[in-house]
Amino acid sequence: MKPSLPMPNRLANGALGALPVVVCLAFSTQANTRVAWLATGPAMIGFAVLAVRGYRLGVTHEHSRLVIRGYLRTRVIDRAHITQITDFPAVRWTADNGRRRWTPLTALMTSPGEMATTRLRKDRALSKLRAWARREDVHGTKRPRKAARPSAEAVLTRAR
Repeated sequence: MKPSLPMPNRLANGALGALPVVVCLAFSTQANTRVAWLATGPAMIGFAVLAVRGYRLGVTHEHSRLVIRGYLRTRVIDRAHITQITDFPAVRWTADNGRRRWTPLTALMTSPGEMATTRLRKDRALSKLRAWARREDVHGTKRPRKAARPSAEAVLTRAR
């Protein structure tokens, strides 16, 4: 699947980190002390990472997994573990150990001052994501789930 956000949104998300990098660079050129100059290095690195992560912010789905790229981390969730896509928007899912989890979809969140076209694009992406999680095709018809592998106990019981 292609990226979930159009280029203007990707650039705006990346600017969240890119603008502070420019400010840190300007500050480091004007810094009077070595300590102030050295402190801008780690800050610039952190903001540069934030700029790249912001540019790559998004949600993509493949055949059997969902990849959620946020500002701080990337989460990969198997489709079989997803229980719901909420209106927040967020993904409710169950971990391998049975623990219930919740992961927000930062890239698909809307705001009141957002352009209508951007809001519609995010709403469409969210509805496609819900259909994918429910295993529906584009026309709304359900696709059959793969049958679960029988447990070793069930196989031994049938063999008797």
